[in-house]
Amino acid sequence: MTVQACISAQSRTAIYPSLAGKRVLVTGGASGIGAALVERFAEQGARIVFLDVDNAAGEALAAQLPEASYHHCDLREIGPLRACLADVQSQLGGIDILLNNAANDDRHSIMDVTPEYWEERMATNLRHLFFAAQAVVPSMRKAGGGAIINFGSISWHLGLSELVLYQTAKAAIEGMTRGLARELGRDNIRVTTIVPGNVQTPRQQKWYSPQAEAEIVAAQCLNQRIQPADVAALALFLASDDGRMCTGHEYFVDAGWR
Repeated sequence: MTVQACISAQSRTAIYPSLAGKRVLVTGGASGIGAALVERFAEQGARIVFLDVDNAAGEALAAQLPEASYHHCDLREIGPLRACLADVQSQLGGIDILLNNAANDDRHSIMDVTPEYWEERMATNLRHLFFAAQAVVPSMRKAGGGAIINFGSISWHLGLSELVLYQTAKAAIEGMTRGLARELGRDNIRVTTIVPGNVQTPRQQKWYSPQAEAEIVAAQCLNQRIQPADVAALALFLASDDGRMCTGHEYFVDAGWR
């Protein structure tokens, strides 16, 4: 068999030996980008725990992936979040890689926002990322390092409509990433942000007609729609030893949609 035939007969996705056996935590891991993260890190031989509030989706994914463990957790509540993370770290012996993925991009208008809704949106899209990071830092320090990957959004870079609070939270995540990276770098803990473009997930499909999807592709440099696996591919690199000198910055997977 020729070299070319051997390559075509195998998966063309990268394998990162440094991820084998790593203890990985994914928030919002039951569907969409989160599910792709769980699946792809499992393929690398990592030990996966993922959190979500959707029990049906979480249990279904865990049933498909014996190497992944699902925990129900409402990330908006810091007390239960801390208790859940303590249980997870007891189960795994610590966390090497944290993927702060969970978010919700429900549309809203400026004049409908109340103080209560503001607080709920910040709890949903911003606050838990910090407290999840805070909870795993001690075990990462003990292990000699780790990787925290936050998930931002292209939306605030574009200034999209009906997403003011979501975009406020996502913009703050990039600032938080830089601050954490500076303070944790001497502990060999790397902190980065992945900024996805418009990813073709079931949730996103409900917002867009075929015409709107065509407009998104027309605004990109590339013709294809971004898939969850495309985002996961970047996360694998940033979490691996191959990305060992990447920290404090945001990395786009947007097909050039800026």
